[in-house]
Amino acid sequence: MSDAVLAGSEPRQRLSLDQRIMQWGLWLALAFLLAFLVLPLATLLLRAFETPEGGFAGIENFRTYATTPALLAAAWNSLWTAALTAVIVVPLAFAYAYALTRACIPAKPLFRAVMMLPLLAPSLLPALALIYLFGNQGMLRGLLMGGSIYGPAGIVAAQVFYCFPSAALILSVALSTTDARLYEAASALKASRPRIFWTVTLPGARYGLVSAFVVVFTLVVTDFGIPKVIGGQFPVLATDVYKQVVGLQNFNMGAVVGIVLLIPAVLAFLLDRWASRQRTATMSGRAVPLRPAPRAMRDRPLLLLCIVVAAMLVGIVGVAAWGSLIRFWPYNLTLTLDNYDFTRFDTAGWDSVWLSMRMAAIAAAVGTAIVFVVAYVLDRGPQHGPLPGIGRFAAAVPLAVPGLVLGLAYVLFFNHPANPLGFLYGTLAILVLNSIVHFYTVGHLTAVTAIRQLDPEFESVGASMRVPVWVTFGRVTVPMCLPAILEIAVFMFVNAMTTVSAVIFLYGPDTKPASVAMVHMDEAGQASAAAAMGVVILGITITAKLAQLLLGALLGRATQAWRR
Repeated sequence: MSDAVLAGSEPRQRLSLDQRIMQWGLWLALAFLLAFLVLPLATLLLRAFETPEGGFAGIENFRTYATTPALLAAAWNSLWTAALTAVIVVPLAFAYAYALTRACIPAKPLFRAVMMLPLLAPSLLPALALIYLFGNQGMLRGLLMGGSIYGPAGIVAAQVFYCFPSAALILSVALSTTDARLYEAASALKASRPRIFWTVTLPGARYGLVSAFVVVFTLVVTDFGIPKVIGGQFPVLATDVYKQVVGLQNFNMGAVVGIVLLIPAVLAFLLDRWASRQRTATMSGRAVPLRPAPRAMRDRPLLLLCIVVAAMLVGIVGVAAWGSLIRFWPYNLTLTLDNYDFTRFDTAGWDSVWLSMRMAAIAAAVGTAIVFVVAYVLDRGPQHGPLPGIGRFAAAVPLAVPGLVLGLAYVLFFNHPANPLGFLYGTLAILVLNSIVHFYTVGHLTAVTAIRQLDPEFESVGASMRVPVWVTFGRVTVPMCLPAILEIAVFMFVNAMTTVSAVIFLYGPDTKPASVAMVHMDEAGQASAAAAMGVVILGITITAKLAQLLLGALLGRATQAWRR
């Protein structure tokens, strides 16, 4: 009998050990987020209340900001250009997403692939292409009728290109989840097609529309590359932070501008969270998926729209690629590959490209492991007490923190005399850490979504069979979630390759990323070399995406048969 009791108690003992392991993992996750997110942001906030001598200034720095017309103008410019861009992008992306989900048009995979191009390119690339087209010596300069592309017009135009795929992806998901029975009921009640659109389609996608607007608004407010290249003398918050820190070496005012830049991003984030909480399920267990029937009056205009939008997206990239092959814009338009000899334009040369690839690869490998393990611990670990809630909140915070703000926070935090980690500043490690934290939330949400598709009984069965939780994690959870893990890794890699704002303050003499080298080439007037660097980055990210698709297909046959 004693043997039976011992046998029966072993699973409980094992489960207790597994729970302790989960608890330790939760504490480690919180420690990571505290050390590399919360403390840097707290340092930034404290610096905004300091005098140049290190004393306490109270709200004096904010009062100075509020009474400086140029700084207030930058804040207003950021808000209205972001709002205008969102007003343009969201309806356009909605129509494009509607064509991909609700119409019967050919070549949908091609249109989806083209839609992704701006996500794989540095934000500077569309700005350079617009300069080639509409700059002072641009090929289509006459179409502006005396106007200038340098300033708000150029910023908005380039941001439309840059933000379009983010909005289109969100709206594609919103429009793809609908119940066909709603449309059948509306048709049975003799409702006209416009009325069905206004009373069924739009209400069903309203939260997707809110999310798309919030995402576009936040991307524009926080982007640095586009206003830096094509903004001219038009000030915005992102370039003001750069000017205060790099140009004027005024870190206190830079911290103040960083806090101001953080406010609209946080408000937009909170609005999106509110919309998410208001969302109700649009697909019940009895729902019937909507399969659109061919209708020429709808499909032909939407096909034309997709062709025009896709042509513009490819055209912008094509112009940038053409500009990278020009010998000397705009005076010598003969083609050459000399612009790809980066040692002629930047001391780092091709080393900046190899460094970016190493940084992105390490961020993808380490970041994916951290993100997935933390997501697993938060979802399958102990749920009692405040720690899980704090962990989920901390995992969501990076989404609301602009890259420039996080980069400036890292500068102040790692350069603080009391910080023992100060030796990391200017090294590859700090670039990797910044990239992981900056893009953490999207990877976390992807991992949580994948993990929640698996039945929690896997862990219970493993515990009852005396299998440690880490064995179940390695043999069951990871193989089943491989597509999501691969998606997270490529997301981390692509964003680490293309980001400018997150690393513009953090690189050292020997750790200059390719995106920063691109900014410096443009500042030096070497537009063709900057375009060449952007094309190289785009080529690397496209290759990574294609490799993901190929590897995903191969791994899917071995690990995803259970889904079929």
